[in-house]
Amino acid sequence: MTLTALAPAKINLHLEVLGLRPDGYHELAMVMQTLDLVDTLRFATTADGRISLSSDKPALPCGADNLIVRAAELLRARSGLPELGAAIELEKRIPIGAGLAGGSSDGAATLLGLNSLWGLGFSPEALLAFAAELGSDMPYCLEGGTRLCFGRGERLEPLESGQQAPPWAVLLIKHPGVSVSTPWAYGRCRAMRGDFYLSSEEDFEQRRDNLRRGPLALALALGAAGPLPPLRNDLPAVVAPEVESVTPGLQLLRAAGQPLAVAMSGSGPSLFALHRDLAAAEAARCQLLPELEAAGFESWCCGFRQGGVTLEGDVISA
Repeated sequence: MTLTALAPAKINLHLEVLGLRPDGYHELAMVMQTLDLVDTLRFATTADGRISLSSDKPALPCGADNLIVRAAELLRARSGLPELGAAIELEKRIPIGAGLAGGSSDGAATLLGLNSLWGLGFSPEALLAFAAELGSDMPYCLEGGTRLCFGRGERLEPLESGQQAPPWAVLLIKHPGVSVSTPWAYGRCRAMRGDFYLSSEEDFEQRRDNLRRGPLALALALGAAGPLPPLRNDLPAVVAPEVESVTPGLQLLRAAGQPLAVAMSGSGPSLFALHRDLAAAEAARCQLLPELEAAGFESWCCGFRQGGVTLEGDVISA
């Protein structure tokens, strides 16, 4: 039996570090958006009870620490069927260590794919709970689209209007020789900005409500024709001094076309310019391509995607 799943990248349209939680994680207020930049995972049942992973990217570790393997192991453990096995192939398009949740999305696709392939019948709510055990971004990657994300990222809410985001697109760039550790970025944030952290649940909720009702949520929900408010991300201020590709990359993105906004995604180092549509993003990329290549950046143009991980077709008998 075989099955294919698609795992899209995400960007942060808003990332606000509110403070520290009792469990040691940071309390966050975010808006996330999935993109049409997608990894492909192929699953096949095996008769030997083994879970194996291979990838077209030799630099990608495929052992027990990979979120794909961890997700498969967790799902099998919760099923109570230790004899289940799977051979998993990963076709990787989302850059590694880029702040685009590629690993989390691959793990979420594994939960969805193997739940179907193995015929386990776990509910969407159960899969979300498993995802939250494995990673802060993984529940969002299951649902995708445009979401408010709170807590450490696992608490998901739709936009208040319930509408989807407009069909905007991004010019996305990343230097292939640079990656950023998310724990390192948040550790630096705590060291540099900890004096400004909020500490009470009441204060956290006030900031969440500000985001729910704020100009960014309104612009996304209604597809406003006017300019977006500035996109907030609290991490570039702590990442850029140590990651030299961030500042010049943002400057390049501002120089082409008429972007609605320019920002870093998550803990970086991926950067993006938000455009009205895919044609505008592609025109900006074409204009910038010589400078991007001279500076060593890889680039992609991606539309907004209205969902999270998906299954492609039905389970097929091999």
